[in-house]
Amino acid sequence: MKITDKAFYFLGFAIIAAMVVGILAYGAANGFEFSGADDQGGDAIAEIDPSYEPWWDGIWGSYELPGETESTLFALQAAIGAIIIGYIVGYFHAVDKARKGKLLKKQ
Repeated sequence: MKITDKAFYFLGFAIIAAMVVGILAYGAANGFEFSGADDQGGDAIAEIDPSYEPWWDGIWGSYELPGETESTLFALQAAIGAIIIGYIVGYFHAVDKARKGKLLKKQ
């Protein structure tokens, strides 16, 4: 029985996805908190030096963006990154096909 390349990749993806879901479920069941690095850094600083005051307030000053805006900006950043990575992968795939002579030529 020979496993095709597509089946092999699908099986690998399914195993990785199952592991990620299992790890997240285990963490959620044991009460682990999934927080961002900003929250952890702020907590660590407050624990080390409770009287510390930041020397810079950021671009918008002390104003904090709403959660919906932060989520939208994060999703936009992820989408732009995915587009760039997809373009690079597609470009090198096309270059590889062209080298092997498998690229269709328009007439």
